[in-house]
Amino acid sequence: MQKKNRRYGIERRQFLSYLATVSAIPYLPDYASGQILESPTFSSDPFTLGVASGDPEPDGVVIWTRLAPNPLDGGGMPSEPVRVRWEVAEDEAFTQISQKGNALAMPQLGHSVHVEVEKLKPHRWYYYRFHTGNETSPTGRTRTAPPRNASPDKMRFAFTSCQHFETGYFNGYPHMAEEDLDLVVHLGDYIYEYGGIDNKPRKHIGKEVETLAEYRIRYSQYRLDKELQEAHRLFPWLVTWDDHEFDNNCANLVSEEEGISPEAFLARRMNAYQTYYEFMPLRRRSFPQGPKMKLYRECQFGTLANFHVLDTRQYRTDQPNGDHQKPMEGKVFDPKATMLGKAQEQWLMKNLLQSPSTWNVLAQQVMMAPLNRGEGEDKRYSMDQWPGYEVSRRRLLQFFHDRQIPNPIVLTGDIHLNWVNDLQLNFEDPKSPLVGTEFVGTSMTSAGNGGNVIPEYERAAAQNDFVKWYNSNRGYVSCELTPKLWTSYFRTVAYVDKPGAPMETKATYTVENGKPGAKRA
Repeated sequence: MQKKNRRYGIERRQFLSYLATVSAIPYLPDYASGQILESPTFSSDPFTLGVASGDPEPDGVVIWTRLAPNPLDGGGMPSEPVRVRWEVAEDEAFTQISQKGNALAMPQLGHSVHVEVEKLKPHRWYYYRFHTGNETSPTGRTRTAPPRNASPDKMRFAFTSCQHFETGYFNGYPHMAEEDLDLVVHLGDYIYEYGGIDNKPRKHIGKEVETLAEYRIRYSQYRLDKELQEAHRLFPWLVTWDDHEFDNNCANLVSEEEGISPEAFLARRMNAYQTYYEFMPLRRRSFPQGPKMKLYRECQFGTLANFHVLDTRQYRTDQPNGDHQKPMEGKVFDPKATMLGKAQEQWLMKNLLQSPSTWNVLAQQVMMAPLNRGEGEDKRYSMDQWPGYEVSRRRLLQFFHDRQIPNPIVLTGDIHLNWVNDLQLNFEDPKSPLVGTEFVGTSMTSAGNGGNVIPEYERAAAQNDFVKWYNSNRGYVSCELTPKLWTSYFRTVAYVDKPGAPMETKATYTVENGKPGAKRA
């Protein structure tokens, strides 16, 4: 993408002053909070943005809400902390309360509430709700993980990404809500940062978002969507970001836009990261520290599956040779280039070595398979995806092979298309061993209705032997895991430019335990 010239109107001194005043305050004690509104009154429903849960563990889960009677106009809340009561029960009627307590909705965090509920029973469904003043939230449903040493006979989850509000309606979520899922995994591009454009199915409010207030309005606009809100209400979520939660094609401290100082870039990133935390059911361990936020983490589902949630944006070096499709040469082979950063890569490898689970799932953003999109001898690869960081990519696949990591399954978003890829140790050698499988989910809405023929990708699917399937429809992927078999169902919708699209299972692929590579079912 062509770089744009724009400044954010912040100088180094202003940035340093701003950063110095921002403290990590996910939870403040009562005595440090000044006046607390114990029984607030509201002119309208403060729970307009619904409820959500996430990051399940065997003994607990995060439950979330945000008080916002007027979410598209500053929230409509007072400047004081507000007392919120919460309950978790074994039944929807709340006759069997398991845990309850109080939390503060802090103005510094947009009156969001993140409660890390503990002392729950493993592998159980629970119901939860919030109260403030005389108001009560919708009732959410969530599920704890199995004990770490337990051996579940089945797990079901769905994954999706890339839900550009302007390009369509979230027609996949009503179908997802009807499935029997233990978990939803979102792989990034939860929002898009761009300014509103006319003549689209829907329109963003305002210009391209940069300030904390603007990011809050953008997330609120997305979360007011009833289909998205309902999917959050029904299932616990595992979330990670890609680039549009902040700025397109960002790479560590490098903006895609020319003329942006590092201070201005980090100030905007601080706003983006804080808002992401405010709106997501994340644990305290993910609380942002200014322009930094540790999002990579693990979610284990007994000995059946282990989800290694990755961040391929914050720690990567700049894309080599620009962001576009280029030959695999030059800086692509820079041994110092990294997709994950040293600390995250070491964490991932350690976790994979210690993982007791049958299926080791990498929940991440950009395609790992080296998809050649050129013609003939003019081979070209996306510099924004793993092939642009070829030393990192090969090192990870070599690790899979040498350390005999059980069943690596890579889940990918970003590209707005479905792909099923076999991951070879050496893609240039047709006889090279398979070391893993990659399932690429299409977008929920991004790029519009889909279902069209795209010559570039038709050619790529035909000329890359590791590609087992490709599809351009919108939707999500639903997965069923057993100790013997992984099954991915590619759910697609007929259109997104209007609500109410029917769903079709376009393809089904399986992976057998101990046999990397996907097979059409």
